[in-house]
Amino acid sequence: MGILSMRLDDDLDAQLSREAERENRTRSELVREALGTWLRERERQRFIAEIARAARNLDASGSRAIAEEALAFDNEALRAAEPRAAYRARRGTAGPKR
Repeated sequence: MGILSMRLDDDLDAQLSREAERENRTRSELVREALGTWLRERERQRFIAEIARAARNLDASGSRAIAEEALAFDNEALRAAEPRAAYRARRGTAGPKR
């Protein structure tokens, strides 16, 4: 597993700490989940943009067929269960609480 160290401004740091406390999860768990969600959304947006570019190069009937196929794929992906991080630290056992 890779390690990422980053600086957060004071407001974001406090907000993250409050949310971790409310959820009874570690700050790292929340950041991993948020980053994973953001990356999946970026990939989805790239996929949609690629479909739109391809559709612009086709006639109207071809564009519609590709859009219908992509919609089904996109909906299926949205229904898929979100993977949880394999690592889940216990609060209070892995160093100082932030």
